[in-house]
Amino acid sequence: MANKELIKFIVEARKRGFGDYQIREALINHGWPVQEVEKAFVSLTPKYKFKNQVVLFLDNELLALLEKRAKKNIFTISEQIEDILRRSCINQSKKKSPYDAKLDDVLVSVFSRKNTGKKGK
Repeated sequence: MANKELIKFIVEARKRGFGDYQIREALINHGWPVQEVEKAFVSLTPKYKFKNQVVLFLDNELLALLEKRAKKNIFTISEQIEDILRRSCINQSKKKSPYDAKLDDVLVSVFSRKNTGKKGK
């Protein structure tokens, strides 16, 4: 069971705008054992039942960049992140798969001894 005092501190620090990394660092620097700190953070992690939900903890700089980009695209931050992920998946699916038979043919021709001499006169 996680320390209730530690959990209360983390919740309050998050409300005040501190990122999880900053909170962890401060607690560890003030003598809290790493295992206790991690146990408290794990107890605060939401338990989702659906695969299509993701929890992200972003530092303030990255969040500011996402907010700026979302504002430019007239999105909420959630919509902006969803758009980035969607575009990434689409671009990945357009690329060829890691195994391509044509690539093997090209490699065989490159390393073949067939045409290793001087080119025609």
